[in-house]
Amino acid sequence: MTTLTLEQTLALVIETLDDLKAKNITTLEIEHLTEVAERIIICEATSKRHVKALADKLGAATKEAGLMPLGREGDKDSDWTLVDLGSVVVHVMTPQAREFYDLEGLWSSPEALRALAVAPKD
Repeated sequence: MTTLTLEQTLALVIETLDDLKAKNITTLEIEHLTEVAERIIICEATSKRHVKALADKLGAATKEAGLMPLGREGDKDSDWTLVDLGSVVVHVMTPQAREFYDLEGLWSSPEALRALAVAPKD
C-alpha cells in the first residue's frame, strides 16, 4: 500500500468526483479547528443514485491508488454519504441535504463548533 501526500489525496478525490460530474466541489481547510482531519471536501450529486455512484467510485479510486478508506457512512438510498480518507473527509450530498446541514457554515465558525461540543465528563 502506498502513502499519498495530502496534495495527492486532494487531487485524486477532486479528479474522481469531477469525472463523475459532481457539482459545486468545495474544499475546506479545517486543521486549525480539529485534529480529526486536515480537509473536508463537499460536493453535490444530482440524485440519491448519483450520491451512491460518486461514493462507490471514490472508494474504488482511492483503493486503486493504495489509500484505503477508513470508513463510509450512508446507505444506498441516502441523500448524504461520508467517505473518511483520514486526512481528508469527503461529503457527497444532494443539494437539499447540503443546504439543510450547511457544513460550510458550521466549519467556518469556531463559535458554532464550540456550541456543539460536548463537555468531557470528570
